[in-house]
Amino acid sequence: MFRNLNLDLPAGRCVVVRGPNGSGKSTLLRLAAGLYPDYEGGIEAADAFYLGQKPGISGLLSPRENLQWYRRAGLSAGGAGSPRAKRSVDEAMAAVGLEACSEIPCARLSQGQQRRAGLARALLSPLRLWLLDEPLTALDAQGRSLVGRFIEDHCAGGGAAMCASHQPLGAMDSAAIELGGGR
Repeated sequence: MFRNLNLDLPAGRCVVVRGPNGSGKSTLLRLAAGLYPDYEGGIEAADAFYLGQKPGISGLLSPRENLQWYRRAGLSAGGAGSPRAKRSVDEAMAAVGLEACSEIPCARLSQGQQRRAGLARALLSPLRLWLLDEPLTALDAQGRSLVGRFIEDHCAGGGAAMCASHQPLGAMDSAAIELGGGR
């Protein structure tokens, strides 16, 4: 449960949410994404791209097939009537380094490669608000660097991001909020 929480996240900024396990980091992101409709209080948020702790991909499909499905379903564009995706599927896969395994079923990929496929979804989305729950999970040093660069570029382009993370996010750590030990 949150009490007296007031958070303003303007365009161009990233807020990192920190706290021990069970402190409500993921819950806060899910609330902002509109995934928990039964809450008390008010939330005003732009349509958001949400990436949870799981990468949100099908293990039966390849990265290319997952991203094509995601794009066709309109999820990368925020639903019907929203602007088109910013990048092509091939551009998003290249940006996250999945060109060599673009046709392999995701279930056969490493956890880090699966995470990269999930992150490629963010690169397809034109939505200005990104909600990323533990975006560095399972990534090697190069992957963590990519995520930092993606977030910085997104914010520099007028977007905003809120990330729940136990790991340092570099320059973005200067705008961190700390949740207490219990909900």
